[in-house]
Amino acid sequence: MIEIKKTSDNKFMFKIKSTSGSTLMRSVVFANKNLLNNVIKEVVRINDNRNTFERKTNFEGKFLFSIKNSIGELIGQSELYSSEAGMENGIKNLKKSISLLVDKKL
Repeated sequence: MIEIKKTSDNKFMFKIKSTSGSTLMRSVVFANKNLLNNVIKEVVRINDNRNTFERKTNFEGKFLFSIKNSIGELIGQSELYSSEAGMENGIKNLKKSISLLVDKKL
């Protein structure tokens, strides 16, 4: 499920949520809704590209991942996970949620 939000400064962002409603990824902020819609379409297309996901560990030892577009620009990132296995499961769930969007013909 994708949730689109208009920010207080009239920009846009989106979240991709699991079927249970937990947030899997928050996007960066986009200047307009047209750009946001184009990025959402690209997310659906790049789902199978392993290089799309960048795995990281923050300074507190928590795990997170970023998702990038085909030219390496940041699209969004995950919440923090306490384990690497949790992060990998988050990526798996994100891919599953994106696949469901493809099935719905976003």
